[in-house]
Amino acid sequence: MRRADRLFQIVQLIRGRRLTTAAFLAERLEVSPRTIYRDVADLQHQGVPIEGEAGVGYRLGAGFDLPPLMFSQAEANALVAAARLAQAWLDTSMARDVEAALGKILSVLPPAARVAAEAQALYAPSVGLEPHVQVHLQTLREAVHSRQVVQIDYADVQGRASVRRLRPLGCFYWGKVWTLSAWCELRNDFRGFRIDRIAAISVLDEQFRQEPGKTLADLLRKVEGEMAGRSAECATAPGAAVNS
Repeated sequence: MRRADRLFQIVQLIRGRRLTTAAFLAERLEVSPRTIYRDVADLQHQGVPIEGEAGVGYRLGAGFDLPPLMFSQAEANALVAAARLAQAWLDTSMARDVEAALGKILSVLPPAARVAAEAQALYAPSVGLEPHVQVHLQTLREAVHSRQVVQIDYADVQGRASVRRLRPLGCFYWGKVWTLSAWCELRNDFRGFRIDRIAAISVLDEQFRQEPGKTLADLLRKVEGEMAGRSAECATAPGAAVNS
């Protein structure tokens, strides 16, 4: 990759994320972190308002923009395929937004490229989420965004019913199944809930703060730690070593 192309990609990657680390940029662009530090310093010297510093992360200052991009044929094909898949497994509100965004993307393509992208033989038949799951997904997605406490009527895998007050942290798609990750006030711990097992949801007139130990970042660190621990146990278990 030419250096000019790499500098352009650095700006695009930083623009597309709230905070971008040098390690992430180095991995994506297949260069060393030292190269990224040098490139970012050069961009800043040229007047690109990149804020942040090495070891913390970078973000693009307000008011900076680039001319509209022209997608390659492969990129256009990928966007159409991703949109078709997403529309089948999202709530109706976001599926409409995906359709609108895709229309804007296709509108800037040359006619031949647009026809080729739309003619892909990749489809996601509309046999996705049940209507009530779509409604619950949208409600929870919006509650995550607004940090609203929710109360749910839930049935576990054994069919046992319970009522939970939750701080919704994120919705996760596992292939045909969506789950909600949340801080459960009943258990005073992180818990996961299958959205298709939620009978009813009430969004309460109560916002929650990002308290240390109860955030999505804390949950992800906990999961990563547990996975690393299990991997270490497997590596040291009898018979784990294999002769080559």
